Amino acid sequence: MNWKIYLSGEIHTNWREEIEQQVKVLDLPVEIYAPVTDHASSDDCGVSILGAEEDKFWHDHKGAKVNAIRTRTLIEKSDVVVVCFGEKYKQWNAAFDAGYASALGKSLIIMHGPDHQHALKEVDAAALAVTRTPKEVVNVLSYVIRGEL
Repeated sequence: MNWKIYLSGEIHTNWREEIEQQVKVLDLPVEIYAPVTDHASSDDCGVSILGAEEDKFWHDHKGAKVNAIRTRTLIEKSDVVVVCFGEKYKQWNAAFDAGYASALGKSLIIMHGPDHQHALKEVDAAALAVTRTPKEVVNVLSYVIRGEL
């Protein structure tokens, strides 16, 4: 089986690349999906494709809806959804992705540092694993895919 993994969450660090590299080193049968991680492209896709908006609300609204086409499709297609909450910004979209994945019955792995433990307690409660590092995420994936420690 080729496992489909969606990597949701913060876009300001290289956690996705770390997971992808470790998955390759372990030769896990994994296909990785992700949102558009170029911040400017993600923010401006709606107005770039569908036309300018004077009001910032509608600018963001268009972009969010266009991005949701990708996000929803890839989460629905995935076997496991990994959601990373970073330290620098609040990732409301990541919390939404976690809730969406949970509502679809997807296996959910959450990754965040100890500073977010209280704020994310409900998100953590919906997860099947709560991790702090990309290495822990890969260790969980390796175990569930191969069935061995």
